[in-house]
Amino acid sequence: MGIIVNHVNYIYNEGTALESVAVRDVSFAVNEGEFIGVIGHTGCGKSTLMQLINGILKPSSGGIYYNGQDVYDDDFDLKTLRSKVGLVFQYPEHQLFEVDVFSDVCFGPNNLGLPKSEVQLRAYDALKAVKLPEDCFYSSPFDLSGGEKRRVAIAGVLAMKPEILILDEPTAGLDPAGRLEILELIKELQKKSGISIILVSHSMEDVAEYADRIIVIDKGSIVFDDTPENVFTKYDELDALGLSVPSPTRVLYKLRDKGIPAKVKAITTDEAVEEIMRLYADKYGRLN
Repeated sequence: MGIIVNHVNYIYNEGTALESVAVRDVSFAVNEGEFIGVIGHTGCGKSTLMQLINGILKPSSGGIYYNGQDVYDDDFDLKTLRSKVGLVFQYPEHQLFEVDVFSDVCFGPNNLGLPKSEVQLRAYDALKAVKLPEDCFYSSPFDLSGGEKRRVAIAGVLAMKPEILILDEPTAGLDPAGRLEILELIKELQKKSGISIILVSHSMEDVAEYADRIIVIDKGSIVFDDTPENVFTKYDELDALGLSVPSPTRVLYKLRDKGIPAKVKAITTDEAVEEIMRLYADKYGRLN
């Protein structure tokens, strides 16, 4: 299982006066069980790239391979790709349309032509996986909270049994508590099921906390593709791109700038606290 993106380009309005390059010579692989964070400014090409991986858009040039096969070969069924590479759009609750939650989650597997019993079992399992209370199953999706709607949208994709789950800004518009709930849910799903996750986000803190690997995109091209620890040591390069490092890392950089010998590889709050406690102990001794 896996996706390979090989020298892919995508040009909007190609051959017209409005021609615009959205994705420029991008190559990378998504491996089994990975949690990848994709970051970059609005308009850098992140969402376009995700739609290319999912088969919604076709590259202007280059290839996309699923399990070693070019997804645009004549004998490849794109419906298979879209069931195995699930995409949850930004503000996915805008896509909810059925009369009740359960029917909405059944929609995707229904389109696969599965028996009714299998469709219902998948919908039930998916809703349980996202921890939506059973008393909400037959409520209108429009009566749910923002966070609950996100859960329903994610369940609708999970019911397709994807091997790769792409989430485009899944916490946009949520309050801090709702944001944390969704991120913890995504990480738990990845650990339990072993699926690969691609999390598109503006939040450095989120990708630092949850991703095993970070891809930084600027002007349609990949600038960095590495572990969070290595990416966030590129303080000056990220700053030049108008991006930042996570807040905990930024605090340690400021300490170092003031002459305090802080190690700046900490990327989460817990790691930064541990480093600050080490610095304190080195200077004043350990707290009792």
